[in-house]
Amino acid sequence: MNAAARTATTDGTTVTATPQDRYRLLVDALTDYAIYMLDLDGRVTSWNPGAERLKGYRAQEILGEHFSRFYTDEDRSAGLPQNALATAAREGRFEAEGWHVRKDGTRFWANVIIDPIRDAGGHLLGYAKITRDLSERRTAEEALRRSDQQFRLLVQSVTDYAIYMLDPNGNVTNWNLGAQRIKGYAPEEIVGQHFSRFYTEEDRARGEPQRALDRALAEGRYEREGWRVRKDGTRFWANVVVDPIRDADGTLLGFAKVTRDITERTNAQRELEQAREAFFQAQKLESIGQLTGGIAHDFNNLLTAVIASLELLRKRLPDDPRNVQLVDNALEGAQRGASLTRRMLAFARRQALEVVPLDVADLVAGMTGLLERSLGPQIGIRTDFAQNLAPVRADANQLESAVLNLAVNARDAMPAEGGEIVISATNEAVGANDAMGLAPGAYVCLRVTDSGAGMDADTLNRATEPFFTTKGIGKGTGLGLSMVHGMADQLGGKLTLKSRPGEGTTAEIWLPAADIAEIAQPSPAAEEPEPRANQPSTLTVLAVDDDGLVLMNTTAMLEDMGHRVLEASSGKKALDLLSREPEIDLVITDQAMPQMTGLELAREIRQQRPDLPVIIATGYAELPAAGGDFLKLDKPFFEQQLAQAIATVHRGR
Repeated sequence: MNAAARTATTDGTTVTATPQDRYRLLVDALTDYAIYMLDLDGRVTSWNPGAERLKGYRAQEILGEHFSRFYTDEDRSAGLPQNALATAAREGRFEAEGWHVRKDGTRFWANVIIDPIRDAGGHLLGYAKITRDLSERRTAEEALRRSDQQFRLLVQSVTDYAIYMLDPNGNVTNWNLGAQRIKGYAPEEIVGQHFSRFYTEEDRARGEPQRALDRALAEGRYEREGWRVRKDGTRFWANVVVDPIRDADGTLLGFAKVTRDITERTNAQRELEQAREAFFQAQKLESIGQLTGGIAHDFNNLLTAVIASLELLRKRLPDDPRNVQLVDNALEGAQRGASLTRRMLAFARRQALEVVPLDVADLVAGMTGLLERSLGPQIGIRTDFAQNLAPVRADANQLESAVLNLAVNARDAMPAEGGEIVISATNEAVGANDAMGLAPGAYVCLRVTDSGAGMDADTLNRATEPFFTTKGIGKGTGLGLSMVHGMADQLGGKLTLKSRPGEGTTAEIWLPAADIAEIAQPSPAAEEPEPRANQPSTLTVLAVDDDGLVLMNTTAMLEDMGHRVLEASSGKKALDLLSREPEIDLVITDQAMPQMTGLELAREIRQQRPDLPVIIATGYAELPAAGGDFLKLDKPFFEQQLAQAIATVHRGR
C-alpha cells in the first residue's frame, strides 16, 4: 500500500496527502472538542479549532503556555493539573469532570481526558488532551436534580395527604410525613409492609386491597371513599386514589397511592344535611302550625255559638228527660271539640300557658293514680328521678297532660300482655350550637320510655306531625305528640323521640330549669262563681265581635243573665256607640278582629274612659303578654264562665 494518498480539492486539482495530514485534517474538523497536545512539562504544543472555540485562545496565544491556566484558582492551589498528568502517566489514562476557565475568565463545566503519548520503545513523549464543554448537560442535570429534590421535599412536606409508593405486589416502598401523620406509622415501621393493613378487617375479607390494585391496572386509575385504620386501631373516613407507575417501555414499576383523611369534611357535610333537614322540618311544622292555629280559632268561634245556644236551649226545654239527654250529649260533644281545639292551639303554640316553677318528681307522683287508672293493670309504671333534680318552668296542667299523652301512647305501643313504662328525669346542661337548637343553659330532660314495638325511621320522622297516627280509625286524633311538641317549644324546650323497631321508644321533653327557690306551692282550689244573688245588678254591656253568630249567642247569654246588651261588629263601630251611649257599664270584645283588634280597642277605651272595664275573649295565647291588666276570657266559654268574668271585673271596679 502506498504511504501517500491523493485527495481532491475544491478547484478540481489533486494533492498528495500523507496519513499524518489526514489525522490533522480530522482533528481540525472537530470543533465541539478541544484536542491538543502537551509536552512532558504540561505546555501546549498543538491547538485545534475546537480548542480555540471552547477556550477562546488563538494558537499563537497559547502554544508554549502551561495548560494549568485552564483550571480554576482553587484547582491549581490543590495541584490538580500536576495530579492529572501524573495519573495519566501512571495509569495510562486520566478522566474527570470539573470547572475550567476560558480566556475571558468565564467558567464552563468540562469533561477532560488525558492520555500519555509514548514512542515505540515506550518512552513518554507528552500527553494528548481532549476537553468537551458539558455546561448545557450539567445545567440540565442540575435542573433535574433540583427538580427531583424539590419534588421529594414537596412530597415529604405535604402533611394533609398520605403520599407513598407501592411495589407491584402492594408493599410500601416510601413514606411521606402526611402518611405518618394520618396513619400513625413511622417510615421504618411500615416500609416493606403490605398496604392492606390500612384496610378494615371486613374490607380485607372481601379482597378490597387487591381489587384496588387490579382496578388501577385495568382502568389506569382507582378512586374510592371508605373506612381506613390507623396504627392505634381508630378508623377514619378516607378518599383514596391509586395510579399505576410504568417506565418508558410500559413495564409496571409499582403504584402511587394518595390518601386523604376527609372525616371532618364528611362529618360537617352530614351535620349540614341534618341541619337542613331539621330546618325543612321546622318550616313544615311552622306552616302546619299556622294553618292549625287558624282552624282552631275559627272552630273556637263556632263552638262558642254552639255551646251558648245549647245552654240556653237546655234552660228553655220542657222537663222531658229524653230531650234534656239529647242536649246534654250535644254539650258533651261541644266540650270534646273544645278540648280538640286546645290541643290544636297547643301544637300551634297559641294557647295561653301559666308558666311557674314546678317540681317534676312531685308532679308525676301526684298523678300516679291517674296514670294507673288510664293505663290499666297490664302496664307497670316505674319512676327514676335524679337526686337534686332542678325544678322546671312549665304550665302544670299542660305538663300533666303531656305526660299522660306520652304514657297512653306508650301503652298503645305495648303488646297485648302489657309491659313496663319508665318515667325518669335528669339535669342536663346545653352548650352553644346545640344540635337540637336549644339555647345554652340548664335544662331538665323528662323521659317516658316504653318496651313496646318501636318505630321505623319514616314513622319516627312523622310522629309529631298533627293528625298523623298509627292507631286505628277512631282510636286517636293524631294531636297528642303534636300538643307536647307545641307546649315544649312554647316553653323554650324541645320534644325529641328516639326509637328503633323492636327496641321500644323514648320520648324526651327538654324543659328550661328554674331556680329551686321559686318552686310553686299547690294552687288553691279554683274560685267558685258567685251565686246569682251576688252577681252585679243589671248592666249595660257592649258586646263586640266580627262573627255574627258568636255575637248573637254572646248577646243571648248576657240577656239571659238579665243584662241590657248593645252590639257592635267592629272596633270602630264600638267606639261610635261608646261616644253616643255614656251609660255603658262593661265592654266584652273579641280579640281577633280585622282593622282593630280587641286589645287595640281596649287601649282606646282606656284612653277615653279609664274607669270602664273591658273583657277580651280569645282562644289565643298572645294576649296575656300583651294585654296588661285587661281580663281575658278563654273561648269557647260557657255562661257560667262568662258570669264569673263579669263578677270579677265588677269586684275590681
